Amino acid sequence: MQIRSPWRAVSAMFILNGGLYGVWASRIPTLANLHELSASGLGLLLLVMAAGGLVSFSIAGRAADHFGAKDASIYGGVGCVLGLIAVAISPNIFTLSIAVFLYGGFLGGTDVAMNAWAAEVERGAKRPMMASFHAMFSLGAGIGASTGFFAAKHGLALGTHFAIVGILLGAITLWFAMIAWQPSKRRLESKPSMIAFPKGVLLIVALIAFCCSIGEGGVADWSAYILVEMTNATESAAALGYTAFSITMVIVRLMADRMVVQIGAVNAARAAGVFAMIGVIFVVAPGAYIPALIGFALMGVGYAVVIPLAFSRAANEPSMNQGAAIASVATLGYGGMLIGPPVIGFLAELTNIRFSFGILAILAGFIVYFAGFLEQGETSA
Repeated sequence: MQIRSPWRAVSAMFILNGGLYGVWASRIPTLANLHELSASGLGLLLLVMAAGGLVSFSIAGRAADHFGAKDASIYGGVGCVLGLIAVAISPNIFTLSIAVFLYGGFLGGTDVAMNAWAAEVERGAKRPMMASFHAMFSLGAGIGASTGFFAAKHGLALGTHFAIVGILLGAITLWFAMIAWQPSKRRLESKPSMIAFPKGVLLIVALIAFCCSIGEGGVADWSAYILVEMTNATESAAALGYTAFSITMVIVRLMADRMVVQIGAVNAARAAGVFAMIGVIFVVAPGAYIPALIGFALMGVGYAVVIPLAFSRAANEPSMNQGAAIASVATLGYGGMLIGPPVIGFLAELTNIRFSFGILAILAGFIVYFAGFLEQGETSA
């Protein structure tokens, strides 16, 4: 049996990207303590990282179109490993800010390139595969985060932890990624822009992804708070909210490609929006722990397929090169993860957390209504 294959190669890149992100996220408290960052200082540092990703989307999209998505993914993966190590060894806040900006840029750029490569493999296989690739990202993030737990528990230095995991994970996954691959030949003349922004049909596709990513970011940042404040759960019990969300998301992503074959992308997206909507209602309406936990799990079911379907649709947009198209959707789509949590918090200050989080149900309804734009080749709902 051939060890390396196109599916395993792309899956390896998703595992690498998710794994390095999980490593970083798991040690943020340690990093903040080392550099004596306040909450606002840490928030600014995270914005610097987000800015790096935002700038990189367009650059990576053009690189994937010009040099090939496979090569752009591999070089981006190497940059991610080096960027992670640079973050760990930065001696002061100035160098740390530069390292975090570059690390965010490599993570975001690799994300665009590997999704472009995933779309090429998917087209070659002539069957949906995107959701399974995104499941590998979630798996990698879990692996990376678990190394952070053990590293922190045993007092492993940040530089040692990031170097060991980054080099080992990078060596294994990049070996799998180095296969012979003929890049997509589709090339369209387009005027490059510093920040990729979707136009036409892709604007609706990106807004669908935006509504999904706001929900993902909202659950990540607010699920524990909601369970504590609304259901009087303990902090340890509250942590299970995001756990339930993550587990169902991985499970559904592993099954989603077959589901898309059976019922189609549009019906899958509409079902996803309905599940997300019901999940939000379960979270905010009863104000009880078990229903809220079920709600977060249902939100994981709903949000699992939306981003993969959006990227797959973008990659097959006939009016744009696939790298540029994916970059444009990523700019607005992933923007939801950045602005969603603070907006939820701001609205909660003005009203309450039940109302502000409940708005996610309306956004899930948007996914249901505009799901028709996720059909490849279709331009209307």
